[in-house]
Amino acid sequence: MSKFMFYTAGEKAMELDIYQSSIQVFGNDMVFMADAGYGDVIVITSNGSYRKMELCHETAMYLRKNFPFTAPGRVLRIAKTIGMGDRLGIASDGHIACVENSDYAPVLAQQSIRELTLTGRSYEDALDAATFAVFKNGYKKPWGADGGHLKKPEEIERALSCGFTMLTLDCSDYIKSGIERLSDAELDGLYTPSPELESIYAGKSFEIRPDITLSFDARSYKEAAVIYGAALDFIEDMYALYIQNGNRDFEISIDETSAPTTPAQHFFVANELARRGVKFDALAPRFCGEFRAGIDYIGDLKKFEAEFAVHAAIAAKFDYKLSIHCGSEKFSVLPMIGKLSKGRFHIKTSGTSWLEAMKLIAKCEPELYREVHAFALGHFEETKKYYDVSANISSIPVLSEYSNEQLLQLFDNNAVRQMIHASYGLILSVTDDNGTYIFRDRLYAAWRMHREEYKKLLTEHIGRHIAKLDSQISGLRDLP
Repeated sequence: MSKFMFYTAGEKAMELDIYQSSIQVFGNDMVFMADAGYGDVIVITSNGSYRKMELCHETAMYLRKNFPFTAPGRVLRIAKTIGMGDRLGIASDGHIACVENSDYAPVLAQQSIRELTLTGRSYEDALDAATFAVFKNGYKKPWGADGGHLKKPEEIERALSCGFTMLTLDCSDYIKSGIERLSDAELDGLYTPSPELESIYAGKSFEIRPDITLSFDARSYKEAAVIYGAALDFIEDMYALYIQNGNRDFEISIDETSAPTTPAQHFFVANELARRGVKFDALAPRFCGEFRAGIDYIGDLKKFEAEFAVHAAIAAKFDYKLSIHCGSEKFSVLPMIGKLSKGRFHIKTSGTSWLEAMKLIAKCEPELYREVHAFALGHFEETKKYYDVSANISSIPVLSEYSNEQLLQLFDNNAVRQMIHASYGLILSVTDDNGTYIFRDRLYAAWRMHREEYKKLLTEHIGRHIAKLDSQISGLRDLP
């Protein structure tokens, strides 16, 4: 950054640290972002005078209107995409640094209704934060904005009205669980006979590619029809309303279920959507094993590799990408994902930027971290209402046994990682008797003070994910 003094008639001189990468020429004006001491601002200079704009929604709209690169677009037809949602509104500097010299297209604004509710933010906040980061860094490659895990028409309409360019449709409310445990008679009681579908699937086999064939017997067909029948109707309805005539990315999520999506069920969903004329860019199955937030994959690696290869082949046959949700920290399977998908995937890593933010606090503001850690531990059971965590509270180390210099070692413990990950909403929203935030304001002040260190942590951490994903890719192509 470079420091300059700005003067204009009748106003007090203003000293600014200009972010050089943000400087843009607009007609006869020069527009840039600068650090004004108390925070960042947009400055427009013209004919020796300047106009300062605070980083608010109206300013973000001004940038998106006049500098098109600050507005999101479609990205899922690019081979490698990574969703790096920013729960705090401060992570996109690091996210951009991770991808700016790579062949990855980022989804910088990626937020679910649950995340927005827990952090007290809005779709406008999420998109505006990404816009400001893109302008600040002069990032002119494609980037996306994903309304994550949308379940209702009003949620979809809200995200679209704000300018989001990608919809992730969460079908979990329409997917029946526990069907695989039913007896044949119980399954028949839920099944609605369909001579058309029975003639297509029951007792039939389908070649996905020369070395992969999937088969349905009467039972497996009925299970697929019962589990996903209502979801398929929902997808078709939402597609007709919001996707068919719009220019936006469309992802379908069927991963929020208790049982894994078998390859045959994946094929059933994809084939039925194709028969209904529903076009989409990515689909997220529920893979075997466990993809839990903040920790590595739990499960049989050989089974995952074998099943993922079939899932990838199905996606390739129907010309869409697999989407891997909760992909952060899944280092043991990331090389397989990159290799078996042949470099065509979308992976979501939203929560990891929050964990890195808390690592920063542990490193730079240890006493504040101790307060937050103790609070999260005391409210551990409450966090389970929001996230499915496997951590056992008894496996969380005793905080007093760690010196300030040792606090970062806590993040090597999976139970601690899950506890901190799942507690973000409570940590950011808790107030005292006067309604004053107990942690939120102090955390944001610390994150701003140490923002360059935070950017470095994110660049290294997300960069490790990218390196793992790319480690076994021999070649790739964008989708047509």
